[in-house]
Amino acid sequence: MEAVVCRDVGRRTADLIAASAGGLGDAARSLAGARSIGLITGFFVPRDGVAAPETDGPVGSALLACGLASCGLPVRIAVDTPCAEAVRVAVSEAGGGVAVDEVGVVDPAGIVRVARAWQEAGVSHAIAIERCGRGADGRPRNMRGVDVSAWTAPLDDLFVGGDWTRIAVGDGGNEIGMGRLPAGLIARSVPNGEQIACVTSCDHLVVAGVSNWGAYGVLAALAVEREDWSGTLRKFLTAERDLAVTRAIVDRAGAVDGVTARREPTVDGFGAEVHGALVESLARVAWGEAAD
Repeated sequence: MEAVVCRDVGRRTADLIAASAGGLGDAARSLAGARSIGLITGFFVPRDGVAAPETDGPVGSALLACGLASCGLPVRIAVDTPCAEAVRVAVSEAGGGVAVDEVGVVDPAGIVRVARAWQEAGVSHAIAIERCGRGADGRPRNMRGVDVSAWTAPLDDLFVGGDWTRIAVGDGGNEIGMGRLPAGLIARSVPNGEQIACVTSCDHLVVAGVSNWGAYGVLAALAVEREDWSGTLRKFLTAERDLAVTRAIVDRAGAVDGVTARREPTVDGFGAEVHGALVESLARVAWGEAAD
């Protein structure tokens, strides 16, 4: 499963992937014993006259979250205001049953409020998926090295603000959790790496080709770890669901592809044919057959 989802798609992340090998299995084994889960996602794209949330992150987070909720786990997703509608639409299209905690971009009290809500909910595992995190200078930057603080709440503080196991999924080096990698590796490997490298660490890291793929890898691996969840989780790992949720956040929340900045149902420059084939590959590994 790790080989399917963790591969360099042109970002020069091969060394990051190698350094985090085994992270997918470790994350799934840990999540198999989860009592309650909080996710963090949302990456805003301010570029070329476009200002919108990107399609990578909310889709994978929603399908993983709704799948786990359908297995009976309490699940919440935290997101800041610029990406909140995309997450709400993704959750609705994916199946619902997941609370969405919205935080303003400059809202320290909001982060404290959500952290308390997570603690009261007994969150045992926090999962950050495609969430831009702070660099060495405290500022979050996109892959071009642009400071995106104006659109990005410091949800790193929520991620590290509780006594929960921390799992992170990213694909470029600037996402929450990448601080787990060896010092200097992102700077040496990825374009603009010294500027963009996130310093926020985690317990288990998945460096995927596309972050949505990492979320699907976790979902598939959980289906193997927990046979009692397998039949339920399978319903959330299909090419049709992936495309439906992607289309929904584009059409109803104005999301854009983070690579092309176009408002179309693609993710990181790849269309449904690429994502669908990957989902079906995961399904063949997890369930021994192609997805419906």
